[in-house]
Amino acid sequence: MSAYVYIIGMCLITAVIRILPLLVLRRPIRNRFLRSFFYYVPYVTLSVMTFPAIVNATASPIAGAAALIAGIVLAWIGANMITVSAACCAVVFILELFV
Repeated sequence: MSAYVYIIGMCLITAVIRILPLLVLRRPIRNRFLRSFFYYVPYVTLSVMTFPAIVNATASPIAGAAALIAGIVLAWIGANMITVSAACCAVVFILELFV
């Protein structure tokens, strides 16, 4: 019974968080700080969720960290997503073979 209460509560909170800005903010946001804040929120949220998963997904956190660094470097120089992910997988594979 209490599990249903928790599920309904989470649904209500999620709905309020998503619907409330639509009801309250009718005009475009003109504040430069708020616009930049809202622009970067999805990127920061995705980074915060994926960073621990990247490092802890491997048998060795060193291999995960090395793959993360390799992925950042490849993305920085303009490699596409397939190349970055393949290189990260290769780095983890090679480091876990020898370390």
